[in-house]
Amino acid sequence: SLSLPTSQLSTLSEAEPVLTAYPALSSDIQLLADMFSLLFELDAVGLRLTPLSGKMCPKFHTDNVACRLVTSYSGPGTQWLPHHCVDRSKLGAGSRGLSDADSGLYPAASDINTLQTHHVALLKGENWEGNEGAGLVHRSPAVAPGQQRLLLTLDFL
Repeated sequence: SLSLPTSQLSTLSEAEPVLTAYPALSSDIQLLADMFSLLFELDAVGLRLTPLSGKMCPKFHTDNVACRLVTSYSGPGTQWLPHHCVDRSKLGAGSRGLSDADSGLYPAASDINTLQTHHVALLKGENWEGNEGAGLVHRSPAVAPGQQRLLLTLDFL
């Protein structure tokens, strides 16, 4: 996780030296962070680039952020549910320990949407003014054995 002032976005590889070996990836992250910060008039962004071989957040949930940008550079993308398909009373402890599929959180597996690799999404969270109780319900997808997922998230700071 990295807190990066927008004035330093052009020197991303200096802040995160591992990206020096991947100039195209570094350039794309820099572009996304720049667009995200311009769109929301941010002075800094929280940047997290995470390699995953399992689920990061396996149950559907909402985030306590105003807005989060997500993209998967490899592996499956984030899964989400349309608002009209969610019984929010079944989130978290409301699931009573049952899996998302068994808790009644959503009517059918066909209601689950999945972002494609390299697609970029802005997930409006619970802390967006006027959006309390309506944050996008989403989760990390299952990652097949031997497969890896490279997830980028950008947050307000």
